[in-house]
Amino acid sequence: MKSNNKKTNWFTVLISKLFKVKEDRAELLSHLRDSQRKGIINLDALMMIEGVFQVSEMRVRDIMVPRSHLVVVQEDLGVEDMLDIVANSGHSRFPVVDESLDEVVGILLAKDLTHYNDEASRSSFVLKDILRPAVFVPESKRLNVLLKDFRQSRNHMAMVVDEYSGVAGLVTIEDVLEQIVGEIDDEHDAADVTNIRRSGLLLYSVRGLTPLDEFNQYFDSNLIHEKFDTIAGLVTHELGHLPERGEEVTIDDFHFKIISANSRRINNMQVSLSSDVDSEMNEAIVNGE
Repeated sequence: MKSNNKKTNWFTVLISKLFKVKEDRAELLSHLRDSQRKGIINLDALMMIEGVFQVSEMRVRDIMVPRSHLVVVQEDLGVEDMLDIVANSGHSRFPVVDESLDEVVGILLAKDLTHYNDEASRSSFVLKDILRPAVFVPESKRLNVLLKDFRQSRNHMAMVVDEYSGVAGLVTIEDVLEQIVGEIDDEHDAADVTNIRRSGLLLYSVRGLTPLDEFNQYFDSNLIHEKFDTIAGLVTHELGHLPERGEEVTIDDFHFKIISANSRRINNMQVSLSSDVDSEMNEAIVNGE
C-alpha cells in the first residue's frame, strides 16, 4: 500500500506542477516520459498522450485518404452494381458522385442497401431515398477541431476539399482516432503481409507490427519482454519514446533504424545484425534446420 500511495502522491505532484507552471510542450512531454520510466504511467498511456498532442498540431491533409485511392459510387448506377462495389471494397461508407469526383452529391451507407436484397425491393429503389448529405472540410483544418465537429454532428466521414474547392480526398473519425490510440484493424485488413525480408548483406526490412515470436523464430534470437508483443513495442521501450524516422537503437546483436513512422507507431525498420548471427542463420538454412 505504501508503494501505491507513494506513486499516487508523486503523480499528484507531477500533475500539479504541469498545470501550475507555464512550460512549453517539450518540457511537459519530458515530465511525462520521465513518469513512464519511473513506472507512474505505462507506455501505452504515454503514447496516447503524445498522440493527443500530435492531433492538436496535425491537419486533415496529413491523414486523409487521397483522391486517387477513393472508392466511389456513380449516381446513375443500378442497385445491383452498387451492391457489387460494397461487397468488393469492404467499406461501409461511399461518396456518391455525378460525372466527376468533384461532384459529390451525397454519402451512401452500405447498411442502407441491405433493404434491397431481392428483386421486388430493387424495383422500387430510389437512391435519393437513402442518400445522406455529404460534409465538406478544408484540408488545412486541424484534427482536434475536426474531431470535435465529428462528435457534435455525429458524422463519421467528411470529404476533403482543396483551396480550389476540388475534392482532395476523404477523412473518417477512425482516421483521427488512430492518431491517438493507434491503428484500428478490422476483418478487411490484409493479414498475409510479409513481415521480414532480406534487403542486402546483413540487412533486413522488418515491419513494426512483427510479433516478437516471429522475429525470434526468423533470426533464432531470444528478444523477449513481458509487456510487449511486437518488435516495435520493444524498440519503442528501449528508446523511451515513440521514435521518429532516422532514429537508431541497438538491442543485443541487432541494430534497428527507423525507416518510417507516424505520430502513433513505427511502420518499418531496417535491421542490421552482426556477421556472426548472419553466418549462423545461413548455416542453419544450409543444414535444413
